[in-house]
Amino acid sequence: MLSVVIITKNEEANIRRCLSSVEWADEIIVLDSGSEDNTVAIAKEFTDMVFETKWSEWQGYGVQKQRALDYATGDWVLNLDADESVDNHLRSAIIHAIKVNDFDAYRVPIRMCFYDKLLRYSSSPKRHIRLFKRKDAGFSKDIVHEKILLPQGTKIGKLRSAIIHHGVRDISHLLYKINHYSSCSAKTRLDEKKQTNLFKTICGASWMFFRCYVLQRGFLDGKEGLLFAFFNSQGTFYRGIKQLYYDRCVDNDHIKK
Repeated sequence: MLSVVIITKNEEANIRRCLSSVEWADEIIVLDSGSEDNTVAIAKEFTDMVFETKWSEWQGYGVQKQRALDYATGDWVLNLDADESVDNHLRSAIIHAIKVNDFDAYRVPIRMCFYDKLLRYSSSPKRHIRLFKRKDAGFSKDIVHEKILLPQGTKIGKLRSAIIHHGVRDISHLLYKINHYSSCSAKTRLDEKKQTNLFKTICGASWMFFRCYVLQRGFLDGKEGLLFAFFNSQGTFYRGIKQLYYDRCVDNDHIKK
């Protein structure tokens, strides 16, 4: 049995596409955190397991993901974001993986959509574990980039088919996300007392661009691949700069809201 877990907040532009792509799953859990649009109403068209709770992004996405996971009853769980979707290739791969049961969890690539164009080569720089057995699994309490914590000895495989990420509405939205996530990541690194300097920051940003544009062959995606690599590099640069020059806005109540 497969459970899909999704957390939402004001995702009416994305949630229907997301839920439509996983209607075949045995169970869909949607945990909303105070949407002011039609997110909850749309979600209830697809599943009766829609829950609501008070939550702020600054509490950490991992905390909210864990709350959603606690509602799941399936042996397997697919962790999906509201701005993501599953195509037929990935659906078949997931069903096959669960059936053969060779591994306890799977890393899944994420392919990006840029202004509704699916990029062939540009993708998330890291494959994250998105499909896993629920028993003894849990999410870390990271503010962003939460990780799934699995029991010792877990066998982890890789799927070739990708989750599709529709994360860019327009350039202003993308810049907002870069600013927000770099602030969160910088705060996490400061809390963990991770050190950096300007040289490391510049090198890290340069490496991110090289990784996305050259190693991942983002150049084959044309101008969109170039922009994607640049924006990823920009996020890495801002994260480092905000470690050196702390973003005081992170602590302002009006920003948190």
